[in-house]
Amino acid sequence: MRRLRTASRRLVCCVVLARAAVLVAQAQPAAQNSRLTPEQVSVAATAEPSSRPAPLVFFNRSVTMLRARVLGREPAERADSATRALDELADSHVTGPVESRPFQGGAFIVVAGRTVFALTSADVDQLSGETVDGAAATAVDHIRLALAETVEARTPRLLIRAAAIAAAVCIAGLLLLWVIHRGHRYVEARLAAVAEQTVARSGLADVDAVRASRLLDIQHWILRVVALVLELAIVYAMAAIVLRRFPYTRAWGESMRSFLLTTLETLGLGAANAVPGLVTVVIIFFAMRFVVRLVALYFNAVEQGRITPRWIYPETAQPTRRLLTGLVWLLAIVVAYPYLPGSQTEAFKGVSVFVGLMFTLGSSGLVNQIMSSFMITYSRALRVGDYVRIGEVEGTVTQVGMLSTKVRTPWREEVTIPNTVVVATQTTDYSRLGDTVGTFIPTSVTIGYDAPWRQVQSLLLMAAERTPGIRREPAPMVLQMGLEDFYVKYTLFVCLERQEMRPYNLHTLHANIQDLFNEYGVQIMSPNYVFDPAGPKVVAKKDWFAAPARVEGDGAPSV
Repeated sequence: MRRLRTASRRLVCCVVLARAAVLVAQAQPAAQNSRLTPEQVSVAATAEPSSRPAPLVFFNRSVTMLRARVLGREPAERADSATRALDELADSHVTGPVESRPFQGGAFIVVAGRTVFALTSADVDQLSGETVDGAAATAVDHIRLALAETVEARTPRLLIRAAAIAAAVCIAGLLLLWVIHRGHRYVEARLAAVAEQTVARSGLADVDAVRASRLLDIQHWILRVVALVLELAIVYAMAAIVLRRFPYTRAWGESMRSFLLTTLETLGLGAANAVPGLVTVVIIFFAMRFVVRLVALYFNAVEQGRITPRWIYPETAQPTRRLLTGLVWLLAIVVAYPYLPGSQTEAFKGVSVFVGLMFTLGSSGLVNQIMSSFMITYSRALRVGDYVRIGEVEGTVTQVGMLSTKVRTPWREEVTIPNTVVVATQTTDYSRLGDTVGTFIPTSVTIGYDAPWRQVQSLLLMAAERTPGIRREPAPMVLQMGLEDFYVKYTLFVCLERQEMRPYNLHTLHANIQDLFNEYGVQIMSPNYVFDPAGPKVVAKKDWFAAPARVEGDGAPSV
């Protein structure tokens, strides 16, 4: 029995010790939670993110952004409640102390011992790196400033002082605007007078012509833009200073100042960051310019005959130089494009795509003309100064461009022919061989079979000898080009000294042929006849200068 009692006592002790251990283990978390007040525990437990965040604004100052639903209250309700609490404190002229009381999972914002609102971990934007402590400290600073401005706004003495300073600023700003306006007019009139005096002293142009030109208008617009920029800057600064004088609008004035400073800082940093790229662009520009000058010197030497390479001719040197110059500058643009300020922005890319699209859609005809110009140039079909016939147009080539060819006719008309038309049309060049071995120009007459052919040939050659502007080497020649039904067709071939005088030389040659054939009684068989006339159809020599013909000159117009 004694042993049984001892065992039972030991069992009871073990049970009591086990129970005590359980109670101690359960008491530890309770002791930890006993540090939180019931209000803190309820706020931390019920805070959850809301899909409708609301800003907390007091006296035109942004305090913080509430993003959590607490105790079933949406962020907008929490913001309204905090605003009412701050209004009551301001009505009581209470401005502090403002402090943050953190707890596990949040912080209370307290003013003079009164809790205004609570910030929880669900209220902060953790993705942007915001923390509860940081948000609470910012809210404390903003509330302290807003309460101080509220008291200031309800102090008449401070408001009167702010109004006086604002009035003085407005008067000073208006005075500066007046000075700028008057100064703009004075400077504009003074510059115009200086320009007129300079022109009058130089005597290079008329003063009235200068007044009627666009130079003074450009000068007026430049000065007006400068004056407008200064006026806008003064108005902006005046508005920012006036808004900062009054407590309620001080936030707007500070935001205007912050915007101006931020803009200037952004522009300054942007300009500073763009300097290396601009320096690179300038280096590329001068390097390519040096290359272009070397190309120009080389091809000018080829065109002048000082260099004779095998792969290019003097007449194709100039267009080849232009082509290589364009390719060099195109390469420069491609290389410098990444270093241009703003080249990586979406706006710059959009403009580039738009320009490329316009060029693609409208370049089909342009490319066709350019390729035709290459064909004309490198086939050496035309040269500037050549006397040619292109289709129905006859004249001297004055320009072979990328898109068209210009021809000046003997009648002093300038005809522009698209290069595609030149390529598709038969072209006759009278100057290519006319300046060297000579190009024969034909003219024909029809003479009856009763006229000795030797006499006819002699008369035609005599007419060529009497005509100025016809080369003696190679000598003119006559060929019988056809034995027709009623007459023989004789063709005189001559070479001209100047191809551009072709119409006038032929006019003189035809006049001499008629005079010689009339003088020797040889009838030109035009028009056709059916039977022989009673006498030869020639003009008697005494009638060669019948009125109103002139004895002097041959009737050829002067060039």
